[in-house]
Amino acid sequence: MNKQTGAAKNNDFGSLMTRLQDFLELYLVKKAPAIPDNAKEIIVKYSPYISLIIAIFLLPTILLSLGLGALLAPFAFMGGYTYGASFSIGTLIALISIILECTAIPGLFSRKLSAWNFVFYASIATALGELLSFNIGNMIIGTAISWYFLFQVKSYYK
Repeated sequence: MNKQTGAAKNNDFGSLMTRLQDFLELYLVKKAPAIPDNAKEIIVKYSPYISLIIAIFLLPTILLSLGLGALLAPFAFMGGYTYGASFSIGTLIALISIILECTAIPGLFSRKLSAWNFVFYASIATALGELLSFNIGNMIIGTAISWYFLFQVKSYYK
């Protein structure tokens, strides 16, 4: 019984995320070329402001896409189940990613690790959306670049 509990314990979401972060930290921080410290400081200092400005400008677009998405979803399914499901899943994943990033903004100002985790989870959601849309090239390149910068500045968040 202890073996089953231990196995379940090692396969939970938190453990999976810890192992993924450890793996990525090894390759994106320890083995990859480092960004200079002054550039890291600039990224950490200004990224919350940039995220806030982008969120403000995206708000009307998000509301419009949700409204149009609700209006056009039945027609998307008329084009075929695959297209309709892809449209619905893509919209849902984009919404999850945006919510996670907006949730992170207050913590990014105070440099909290929990905010960094929200941004990391948003990048995972975005990568999943790209994978489900079969945009493999975008997923690999975009995720690699975002994770490189994200893991390079992780040490600034406590």
